[in-house]
Amino acid sequence: MTYLNNAEFNLLPPASQLSNHKPRVLILYGSLRAQSYSKKTALEAKNILTHMGADVKIFNPTGLPMFDNGQSVADEKVQELRELVNWSEAQVWCSPELHGNMSAVMKNQIDWIPLSLGAVRPTQGKVLAVMQVSGGSQSFNAVNNMRILGRWMRMLTIPNQSSIAKAMNEFNPDGTMKASNFRNRVVDVMEELMRFTYLTRDNKQFLVDRYSERQTEQQAMINNSKGLADVLEPAIPSKPVAKAGCC
Repeated sequence: MTYLNNAEFNLLPPASQLSNHKPRVLILYGSLRAQSYSKKTALEAKNILTHMGADVKIFNPTGLPMFDNGQSVADEKVQELRELVNWSEAQVWCSPELHGNMSAVMKNQIDWIPLSLGAVRPTQGKVLAVMQVSGGSQSFNAVNNMRILGRWMRMLTIPNQSSIAKAMNEFNPDGTMKASNFRNRVVDVMEELMRFTYLTRDNKQFLVDRYSERQTEQQAMINNSKGLADVLEPAIPSKPVAKAGCC
């Protein structure tokens, strides 16, 4: 381990002043239907989180253009989504399961969230909870795949999750969830999300500080300093070399 002899590892969280504002939570849902069950679940989650003291916003995916590698980045809905992502400290993703995976509407929203915007990484270190609804028996394909995306987005995905089977039977006429174990699990997930958010939001930079990135930054500084030295250092005239006699 000699290559680590000069490395510094700050493994204890720094003493920092705790934030006193409400936890900021963004909820994304994966359907455009007016009576969408993923939307109803998102609204139930919002009500639970609001009751727990969070500041909650839900993004409406209607009108969001299909991801096109940035050609539509100036679109109003794209900018709205990215502003909400930057604003949030935690997120909830709720999708229906379609063909064994999350919906295209859900994936399209995530595709529009960049890994980095200049020096800012909009999702890195933020807390994530995943939920899904199904028309048939209980399944976990959508939440499992959203976990993969959350890890790819460098988010802290909480252990708990919710999967609501036969979702058409789990809601009242006013759109709220009926009393059931499914509703209890949604409450569990939101409770865990809040706890993780309180635990991590003031230590986000500490949690995502990486040895490899510090090494890259250090090497870049060395390269820059060498380049600057080459510019500032005056050229030293070379001494003429005396030629040896030929005879």
